[in-house]
Amino acid sequence: MEPSSFPDPRKIRGDVVAIGDDLRVETLRDAYRHGIFPWPHEGMVLPWFSPRRRTVIVFDELHVGRSVRKFAKHSGFTFTIDRDFDSVIRACATPRPDQDGTWIDEAIIAAYTAFHRAGDAHSVEVWRDGSLAGGLYGIDAGGLFTGESMFYRESGASRLALLFLIEHLRARGCTWLDCQVMTPHMEALGAREIPRARFLDMLAEAQASGRTLFSRVA
Repeated sequence: MEPSSFPDPRKIRGDVVAIGDDLRVETLRDAYRHGIFPWPHEGMVLPWFSPRRRTVIVFDELHVGRSVRKFAKHSGFTFTIDRDFDSVIRACATPRPDQDGTWIDEAIIAAYTAFHRAGDAHSVEVWRDGSLAGGLYGIDAGGLFTGESMFYRESGASRLALLFLIEHLRARGCTWLDCQVMTPHMEALGAREIPRARFLDMLAEAQASGRTLFSRVA
């Protein structure tokens, strides 16, 4: 890895490695390529995390039930990449019924939209009859995809967006992706936690592969 302006996560005892509101493209790129990501918390100056236990999905360990496979075959959805990043991130910013708010505020939307224009942030869209049914967005950390958020307007659409992404990444030689932190949805798909040091080693290996995950954003 190239030198970073962030502290080395390996030398930090906690999950938060830095504090600061700098969301420029260069800062975001530096962070993600060193296993660090911003995660806004209300009432705090923006914290930058590199969790001591990192959640990943290893593709060979993916759990896809028979009912999901059947649904995928007959869903009638179509899938695209980077066709409508702006709509995807704004949909992800909409609070869920069981949430009081969202960490994806206007500052995050502006920063990641710029990151998308720079070619680092990418979206998967799920469509039905020209309308967004679901999707997700995340970051190319230099040969590794780091997932950020997902949404659905039709049941199952976000899960199929993830499965579509995994097949896209498999075709480009990837064997795993970064989910950052564990959620019930990710756990059901076979995600597991690994130590931060192991994650950083795997990130470095992915970056050394020289893989191109996505076409350049126009």
